[in-house]
Amino acid sequence: MEEEKYHNLKLGERAAFISIAAYICLSVLKLTIGYVSDSAALKADGLNNTTDIIASIAVLIGLRISQRPPDKNHGYGHWKSETIASMVASFIMAAVGLQVLLNAVSSMFDGVNESPDIIAAYTGVFSGAAMYFVYRYNKKLAIKINSKAVMAAAKDNISDAWVSIGTAVGIFGSQLNMPWLDPLTAIVVGFLICKTAWDIFVQASHELSDGFDEKKIKHYQDVIKNVDGVKGIKDIKGRSYGNNEVIDVVILVNSKLDIKEAHDIATHVEKVMMRDYGVYDVHVHVEPN
Repeated sequence: MEEEKYHNLKLGERAAFISIAAYICLSVLKLTIGYVSDSAALKADGLNNTTDIIASIAVLIGLRISQRPPDKNHGYGHWKSETIASMVASFIMAAVGLQVLLNAVSSMFDGVNESPDIIAAYTGVFSGAAMYFVYRYNKKLAIKINSKAVMAAAKDNISDAWVSIGTAVGIFGSQLNMPWLDPLTAIVVGFLICKTAWDIFVQASHELSDGFDEKKIKHYQDVIKNVDGVKGIKDIKGRSYGNNEVIDVVILVNSKLDIKEAHDIATHVEKVMMRDYGVYDVHVHVEPN
């Protein structure tokens, strides 16, 4: 099972490489067309993609480090490295999102005299379509290997697709004697970048602080209660190491059982959770009732 987990992390690198390649091509295209056509929204979108390159590299590094086996300083392995990488990526995205907002607001106050060239809008439509296909691939891979980091990358991909479409809409609108719509769209792009950064930060900080889904814990509690020999549950906790779940549970068993019988029940609980629910590790403590 552990070998499969490491293999999945290796597959996750493919998603990071595809995202990096797509973002490099699209950022060059958008920034070039954005400056040629004088589109603030397209330049903002292109700048967003440059941060996505850095964010994807951070995720790639995190996936690489996560594959390292446990050592004397990391007895539980390096699984959380991908979560740390996601948090670093969120900081990078937030910094650029704020910069995009400041530039767009400044552009509005400076005044806009001409609408950007229509080629900027077509570039936005093409970019949105391209990122949608990248999103579909990464989402499918994330589900296949059960990777939160790859799923976060996929969410970033679809966010970028919508940003590009929004950029195109703003530029098309600016052709209708509303040149102010282009920098206004750049402001919306800035807010979308910041929101994506915030969502990634919230999820990463939740996992790094050992937060766990309450509904999932309740479900696991019900499952363990139905295991033969378990009379009750005194305490149950969950935490995540990357895309791996670890459960700590204190079960109550008949006080008349001998040590071996109680141990067999605990082993059965471990097998059920790991085999049927994909839990990476289960720590079971037995108490008499």
